[in-house]
Amino acid sequence: MNKFRTYGAVIISMIFWSLSFIWFKIANEYYRPITIVFIRLVIATIILTSYLIITKKFMKIRREDRRLFFMLAMFEPFLYFLGESFGLTYVSSTVGSVIISTIPVFATIGAWFFFRERLKAVNYIGIILSFSGILVFIFNKDGSLSFNIKGLALLCFAVFSAVGYNLTLSRLVGHYSPVYIVNVQNVLGALFFLPFFLIFDFRTFLNAPHSFETFRPIIELSVFASCGAFILFAYSVKNMGISKANVFSNCIPIFTAFFSFLLMGERLTIQNITGIIIVIAGLFLSQIHPNKKSIDEALVLTGKTA
Repeated sequence: MNKFRTYGAVIISMIFWSLSFIWFKIANEYYRPITIVFIRLVIATIILTSYLIITKKFMKIRREDRRLFFMLAMFEPFLYFLGESFGLTYVSSTVGSVIISTIPVFATIGAWFFFRERLKAVNYIGIILSFSGILVFIFNKDGSLSFNIKGLALLCFAVFSAVGYNLTLSRLVGHYSPVYIVNVQNVLGALFFLPFFLIFDFRTFLNAPHSFETFRPIIELSVFASCGAFILFAYSVKNMGISKANVFSNCIPIFTAFFSFLLMGERLTIQNITGIIIVIAGLFLSQIHPNKKSIDEALVLTGKTA
């Protein structure tokens, strides 16, 4: 029964994260990206703070780690969500999920470059395979781009922000619980976004057609993607281990493509499907490395933290 609950939890968390790309697209029909992210962070902070109070899992931040937490929140959610949210305004939810899914590949490269973490031959094959899959996915046969280049560039910016987050996080994961780390970066992220929301979006937000239906996608993003999915995933990691749980993350583009077709009528070509399969195969191969545990733990949070 415990095994059933563990696998059920990790699958549900993947479904919630895959749906987050769709929920954002729906919310973006009524609200601007900064508004969506800011409100999402505020609601997520309230929920996770309440969770930490109830479970009595608040922790004290060491003086030497304050700068790292500031950098962490600057990379993600601030820079990461600027890239992801604005990128999703130009491309489909499926495209967004495929580009974002390459974060582990670039994080592996970053760990090799900065920490000199040794890679196996299979890792290099996986990295090359993932890049090949992306090229198959986004380019037409005549060499032209299938998708908006501005959207792709913004999503790539989000990916590189996530790599910076991953490298910073690897220095914190051994000292603080995952939920506490996420809550602190949500608080700081909301503070970073606050002036941008007040200056650029507040007036538009006041004039938006507010109703439960228009606001529901933001609530879904906050409750299910930012909080519920993360807590379920953390539970799964605790019970099945980091490596096994993280394998499920590679399936997010598949879930997103399925739900995008089901809920939004998005369709993929045979070329797009082939590209997704190649990317996911590369992701599996690129993550086969029994090296630093802190790097692996950081990968669990990267790109999933609010």
